[in-house]
Amino acid sequence: MKANKQLCIGFSLSATWMKGYGWRNPDSGVERMDSIEYYIELAKLAEKAKLDFLFRADYLYVSPQMLGDSANYGSPDPTLLFAAIARETERIGLVTTVSTTFNPPYVAARQLQSLHWLSNGRAGWNIVTSIEGADNFGDAPMPSPQARYARAREFTDVVRKLWASFPREAIVVNRESGQFSDPERVRPIEHSGEYFSVKGPLTLPAHSSGTPPLFQAGASDIGRDFASSLADAIFAAMPDLESGVELRGDLRKRAEQQGRHPDSIKVLPGLYFFLADTREEAQSLFETANAHFSTERRLASLRSVLGLDLSGRAPSDRVTAADLPDPDQPVRSRTHAELLRGYIARNEPTVSEVLARPEVVGSAHWVSVGTVEDVLNDILQRFEAGAIDGFIALPGGSERSMELFFERLMPQLAERGLFRSEYTGSTLREHLGI
Repeated sequence: MKANKQLCIGFSLSATWMKGYGWRNPDSGVERMDSIEYYIELAKLAEKAKLDFLFRADYLYVSPQMLGDSANYGSPDPTLLFAAIARETERIGLVTTVSTTFNPPYVAARQLQSLHWLSNGRAGWNIVTSIEGADNFGDAPMPSPQARYARAREFTDVVRKLWASFPREAIVVNRESGQFSDPERVRPIEHSGEYFSVKGPLTLPAHSSGTPPLFQAGASDIGRDFASSLADAIFAAMPDLESGVELRGDLRKRAEQQGRHPDSIKVLPGLYFFLADTREEAQSLFETANAHFSTERRLASLRSVLGLDLSGRAPSDRVTAADLPDPDQPVRSRTHAELLRGYIARNEPTVSEVLARPEVVGSAHWVSVGTVEDVLNDILQRFEAGAIDGFIALPGGSERSMELFFERLMPQLAERGLFRSEYTGSTLREHLGI
């Protein structure tokens, strides 16, 4: 394990413990999911545990999976959600999600800077290129991954220029001379590129803490190049230890090749954990959370993720590299497709094993099931192997799973010196060591 290094830990502000049929339990509290007070309570729990940040994903479309038997309110605007939470918390970071495919960069820059002001330096930006939603913006079909990332590069460049266009130093507040601001320091950016033409400057000055940190989640080859060039942290898809070691090593190498220090980028997978007092109870939670995934549903998900049709194959049949479809065919998520292709090529799993993979039944998250000690050891194993710099907490199965995380697992990490026992800073940049 690396000396004098602590984990970076965020908390997903979604009721992940209600996935599957968990919401049907009489005490699930599912009726509270449409109340801002519910999310404020979660935010305060995470801040009490001294976590680095809260995170909220965003969806700009309604998929069939969001309706019917799934406890899901779709996706409220995460930036507005965090604006409310900013007034109820003091230290914890607030990482919102803004798509570069369907938004004007000026609006995004202004909203992010506004959240940074409202939270006193605690905002972060999760940069996404989106994988669906073009129909809602008059831009169907979805652009290719190459086009989306080219747009994302220019979009991010424009946002950063806008943040710099109105520096904090432009506010002088000199009562004697009568000068409140220095107009010479506020400059237009005059950006003219392939995708955007933006004059600037931004309508509000930078925050004294610096710019909002940048997060990104692309793990495909083109996504890795983009993330390693500018992101402070990566929300990584790594369903197993092997993929995690490879991804983190590759991202650090790419960052160095682009003139950055490899430690300047933190690799943070989603940790979808099922905690209980016994392993049997935890396994039961896990099975219940996935009970709604029928074989037909899993087969449909596999076709969407990989373009592979295994219907008609026996559960015990082996799936090999020879079964894999053309890697260039369109798929819902190239990141998940590449992870699944690698898993099949290396392991030649059975059909049942393929249909149980996180890329098929979830979001390619790292899944850990067991007692507090089991999940703690899982975290330590990945940290010591160099697969992670931290993780995003995704409690699964029940609210009790979340309670055990806050009440027992986090204190044990602090006792081992792997996480703080008190905040040492008040901004997200300070929490991340930027």
